[in-house]
Amino acid sequence: MIELRGLTKKFGDFTAVDGLSFEIKTGEFFGLLGPNGAGKTTTISMMSTVLLPSSGEIYIDGTKLTRAASEQKRKLAVITQEYSMRQDMTMDEVMEYQGRLYYMPRKQIKERSAQLLEFAGLSDYHRRTVRHLSGGMKRKLMICRALLIEPEILLLDEPTAGMDALSRRQMWNLLKQVNNRDMTILLTTHYIEEAEALCDRVAMINRGRLQKLDSPQVLIKELGEFTVDETGEGDLKSSHFATREEAIRYLESTGAGSVLRQTTLEDVFIDVAGRKLQ
Repeated sequence: MIELRGLTKKFGDFTAVDGLSFEIKTGEFFGLLGPNGAGKTTTISMMSTVLLPSSGEIYIDGTKLTRAASEQKRKLAVITQEYSMRQDMTMDEVMEYQGRLYYMPRKQIKERSAQLLEFAGLSDYHRRTVRHLSGGMKRKLMICRALLIEPEILLLDEPTAGMDALSRRQMWNLLKQVNNRDMTILLTTHYIEEAEALCDRVAMINRGRLQKLDSPQVLIKELGEFTVDETGEGDLKSSHFATREEAIRYLESTGAGSVLRQTTLEDVFIDVAGRKLQ
């Protein structure tokens, strides 16, 4: 279990993360949602000990996480937004380098690398250098590299940023398979449909503060499972209803341009944050 207790990060007079407190259960696929600048990456950076909190604490399985807590840090693997791999290395070399950093036996590195690359559908390209990989293949390779050391917790910071729709769906399938192996995953994203498809629970933050926390299904039900969109004078107004019957009655009282649809997690965030995700 991961626990954030009053986690705060300040940069001078600016507060990037403001008193975050929540728990992530062991084996849970947990989403951290928010617009650009909400504090998602800063939170991940503190959880990976790249940044130190200004105040507050992080606990993993009841033990406080610090830079000196090597046993706790070894449970974590982090995948950042940036492609943090040498462009002239092949996939095999990237995996071998990662294994050596963690003092893994060469035979184990080779065997586990082959298994992971096969798992990710990359085995046919294992001799290709990073500079000649597509963006989606680079993201998959970063996941394989992170899984090489068999972490218990995977921190994913915008893992599908910049991907096309097909590559994003392939990544979703890969992450679902990883989570099915009882690994705890924390995903930060501003793609709301991604969180709705993958996450058991989501925490919505805005300006560094926690706004809502529950499963996507519960949050949608709380807002109203049916939505009527009305377009008038260039503005879109959305009204939410608990039942289809209520939504239809309202729809019949509106203009010709109105549409009835099911509510999504993005509607919840817009309602909570008061502005669309960017």
